[in-house]
Amino acid sequence: MKTKALLFDFDGTLLNTNDLIIQTFMYIFDEKFPGQYSTEDCLRFIGPSLKQTFDELTPGETDVMIGKYKEWNAINHDRLVTSYDAVVETLEELHKLGIKMAIVSTKSRESLARGLKVLCAEQFFDVIVGLDDVEHVKPHPEPVLLALQKLGIEKEEAIMIGDNSHDIEGGQNAGVRTAGVAWSAKGVDSLMSYEPTYMLHHMRDLLEIVKGE
Repeated sequence: MKTKALLFDFDGTLLNTNDLIIQTFMYIFDEKFPGQYSTEDCLRFIGPSLKQTFDELTPGETDVMIGKYKEWNAINHDRLVTSYDAVVETLEELHKLGIKMAIVSTKSRESLARGLKVLCAEQFFDVIVGLDDVEHVKPHPEPVLLALQKLGIEKEEAIMIGDNSHDIEGGQNAGVRTAGVAWSAKGVDSLMSYEPTYMLHHMRDLLEIVKGE
């Protein structure tokens, strides 16, 4: 069936927030767990929600830790995020082709709005599903299924795209095709182990996929 919709993760997929995320965690950990975490250790916290991460690391202090994370992250957001090559240009071309697009993220809507403003890409997305909109985050299928419902798209017509195992597994659990991105901080081999339908080596690979069907 022809692809009619693309569902994107945001952090590490459309906007390079990896340095921001890692530096934010290092700020938190240097205060809470001095000397116990390296920047490499922080890679495993890219993808899960903040609640999942701090429930695991600081049980009973989750809300306090999320508050500290969000405060430092917000102050340093615009300084530390960067763009990936040809993301906005490709989104524009996909939009012109009539492809419906959604963001499916574990971030709050407020944080997503800020990132989209920096990226200058708000106009391309028909639907945004963030942390505020669901009871269960990826890899649970709920966020992907909600995006499909809002778009009015069948499972067979969509692809879930992301840089993390949660994105691939979330798409698979929802019954849609999936695509990993080779610019993931965790590397191609890590994503390939989850057997995505496609591996994007450049954002423009999406154009070949949707046009080639």
